Amino acid sequence: MSGRVLILSWEYPPVIEGGLARHVCKLAEELVAQGMAVDVLTREGDDSPDMEGATAYGQDGLGQGGGMSSAEVRRGVNVHRVREPSWPRDLDRFLAWVAQMNDDMLAAGTALAEERSYDLIHGHDWLVARACAALADRLAIPYLTTIHATEHGRHQGWVDKAPQSNIHSIERWMAGRADSVICCSHYMRGHVADIFDIDESRITVIPNGIDPRDLRPVDDLNALRLKFATPEQKLVLLVGRLVYEKGFQLALDALPEVIEKVGDVRFLVAGSGTHEQELKAQAQRLGLTDHGVFLGWIGDDALHSLYRIADLCVVPSIYEPFGLVALEAMASGCPCIVADTGGLREVVPAGERVGLRFNGGDAEHLGVMIERLLVDAQLRDRLVTEASEHVLSFDWSDVALRTAAVYEELASRRARQRA
Repeated sequence: MSGRVLILSWEYPPVIEGGLARHVCKLAEELVAQGMAVDVLTREGDDSPDMEGATAYGQDGLGQGGGMSSAEVRRGVNVHRVREPSWPRDLDRFLAWVAQMNDDMLAAGTALAEERSYDLIHGHDWLVARACAALADRLAIPYLTTIHATEHGRHQGWVDKAPQSNIHSIERWMAGRADSVICCSHYMRGHVADIFDIDESRITVIPNGIDPRDLRPVDDLNALRLKFATPEQKLVLLVGRLVYEKGFQLALDALPEVIEKVGDVRFLVAGSGTHEQELKAQAQRLGLTDHGVFLGWIGDDALHSLYRIADLCVVPSIYEPFGLVALEAMASGCPCIVADTGGLREVVPAGERVGLRFNGGDAEHLGVMIERLLVDAQLRDRLVTEASEHVLSFDWSDVALRTAAVYEELASRRARQRA
């Protein structure tokens, strides 16, 4: 397909809230590299992005949000930003904020469509679903949604009360309204089909990609490691949003016995989130305070360096649609232990070839696997060697080709309907 697509996302670099921004950015850039015209409609952060060389729009009403504030070309992608106020951390107020953002994106998208013709709308998650569907209706073009995660999964099915029920209902409506759905794993395809009661044939599985060139460390690695561990100590890394479903509480529960059996073991927790204070209190109760550090949120450059200095990375998620942290760690030469759950099964296949898996939710079994990997240098080396080849199959070029094939199928279907 060589037409023009409009992609909507609530985050896009340099506005980064999580992995979604990086996914949309890499996909958009690769689609452009393959000959497609791509416009991204997103929001501008609290701090204006670097607009050097960018085309500025009118500045009316920027303080209140709602106006198209800027546009720029980033590696061939036309990025259009709508100024929005800071999003509230209170979830009830956040839902109202999302509704206003969708109104603003709908107005901005309508204005863009007066200047150029789009073949398809591609939205990412529920946060932009209302604007995507309305634009698709106005322009009489297909609407494709990528569902990266669900509220049902994040809360282990507890979505019967507001505000979780509100988000769940939007996601259900979105999955039914969209002309087609993309999910990042076979696990997610079954999960989405089941909880939203849609036919699996409407869902295409396209995994996330990874570009090892993006994972270059920037620090003096020897000096960085000495900040956290001596050469004789083992260093265990935990990375991600500090929320319950990421399962970091399981890793903390496992560590005291590991330390008792292995000896000098240190841990690092890189990330922030709503579960952070509870995890710190847990570490204190378990006597782990002197054995590790909570680093809080760190930038990508620092994170890429941490993968290089750790002896292993643990991904203990209770709910995990894909498992990008495991993929990044393996691409950086850091052996992995992951929960035997969700999309992690597809990132780290069974067989102990590229990484180890533990029984999801079982802290005792996780401890056994951590101990095994820390004391067996030969196993660690073998996993690193095999994983370095395995990660090459998660290629952004292939992700873009498969996504473009979905675009083409939707465009052809719409053309047949019109005929």
